[in-house]
Amino acid sequence: MIDLKLLRENPDRVRASQRARGEDESVVDAVLAAEEKRRSSLTAYEQLRAEQKAMGKQVAQAQGDEKQALLARTKEVATQVKANQAAADEAATELATLTRTIGNVIEDGVPVGGEDDYVVLEEVGTPRDFAAEGFEPKDHLTLAEGLGALDMERGAKVSGSRFYFLKGVGARLEMAMLNLAMQRAIEAGFVPMITPTLVKSEVMAGAGFIDHHAEEVYRLEADDLYLTGTSEVALAGYHADEIIDLSKGPVRYAGQSTCYRREAGSYGKDTRGIIRVHQFNKIEMFVYCRPEDAAAEHQRLLQWERDMLDLMELPYRVIDTAAGDLGGPAARKFDCEAWVPTQGRHRELTSTSNCTTFQARRLKTRYRVEGGGTEVAATLNGTLATTRWLVAILENHQQADGSVVVPEALRPFIGLDVLTPA
Repeated sequence: MIDLKLLRENPDRVRASQRARGEDESVVDAVLAAEEKRRSSLTAYEQLRAEQKAMGKQVAQAQGDEKQALLARTKEVATQVKANQAAADEAATELATLTRTIGNVIEDGVPVGGEDDYVVLEEVGTPRDFAAEGFEPKDHLTLAEGLGALDMERGAKVSGSRFYFLKGVGARLEMAMLNLAMQRAIEAGFVPMITPTLVKSEVMAGAGFIDHHAEEVYRLEADDLYLTGTSEVALAGYHADEIIDLSKGPVRYAGQSTCYRREAGSYGKDTRGIIRVHQFNKIEMFVYCRPEDAAAEHQRLLQWERDMLDLMELPYRVIDTAAGDLGGPAARKFDCEAWVPTQGRHRELTSTSNCTTFQARRLKTRYRVEGGGTEVAATLNGTLATTRWLVAILENHQQADGSVVVPEALRPFIGLDVLTPA
């Protein structure tokens, strides 16, 4: 959740953030009113409790009419104490509910607007001119089926639409990519983690994944557990209710997991192939750091993503995502989008978000500061490799005969230079 101190001291900044996100800014005033109600009710409660305790001693010493009057007042105060406690509890509940509707306060410079209002920061590489090469490019599904790398039909037979089997060189290509990504993460100082893919509701909520998009998440109602769409969730909960040591710099984890997304509301979108599916694999970077170090760490995560895309020899662009397209926990997000030849457009392959103190505040993750006190940590995340990358790799490296040249960096991991049709 956002910092209530920031909201009290600079409500206009929070209102501006809400407007930029295209969300309700009146909730700021509702939060301030709920907090004032909670504070005044608590103050009245504490004053009455002090009076109640003092009267207890007076009643013990009083006699006759004075004692009866004190007893009557004691009952009256007891009723008021209960009423003020109930009012404070009600206001606290309202305050918690309202604050969870406010997204993280965006960083200065984030583009205003929705999904199409991003700003292109850089374009890397040049898309191939297939016409000049004398052939029409095939899409990733046609290529993968020709390579014996993907079986969508049996995936649907076994599990339903948007499921698939990666097989043969398809499975080998994905494992090679994930292994390379993890190797590079380890070399960069990340601790490798294989994370749970089922988490408790308080962890899912703490990471900010069920505030506005609960319909996109798989839930096991009998167990009150959620299937995660990224290892970010489990890694955000890893240090919940802890004080972590950041004295030597950021703490970095690289999580490998299978991920699940219901893709609610995406009916009819990207139904061909594996661009938008219910299950996929991913290597996710996750960082804990001091809030003042978060912006610089965000740039490092972006560079690690770019380095990995460069190794895949893909043309791509980097975009600064607009406020209205940010998830609730993100104060800023950069995406790397690879060129997909048969679609004639760029598609997201990586995403890195600076979540500042939003997640750690909810999950009560703090760090020790000089002098012995504690402060709320900042968290960041970024994709280092995922199943969707196969789309761009296959399409951009295809040959006229349906074969696919393997990026040089992947060849030691897969043991092949070229994938040839089955």
